[in-house]
Amino acid sequence: MDSDIVLIHVRFGSDGTVVEISERPAPLSPQQWFNLLSDGLLDQYQALAGGRGIFRISRGKVESLRAEASTPSAA
Repeated sequence: MDSDIVLIHVRFGSDGTVVEISERPAPLSPQQWFNLLSDGLLDQYQALAGGRGIFRISRGKVESLRAEASTPSAA
């Protein structure tokens, strides 16, 4: 099942900050989740028009990152 691809949608505000992002773990702000994804997966990001973008990431990697972000030391 790790071959399943998840699309994580990102919306940016007019100032360039992330205002909305899918699959976000509760402890993180939208900007923190975007930063975490960008650190190692920027090659899987596609910018779209209108202040939007998407990450294409395997389900296993998303679950791993969400678990990492949910631990107290990650926040």
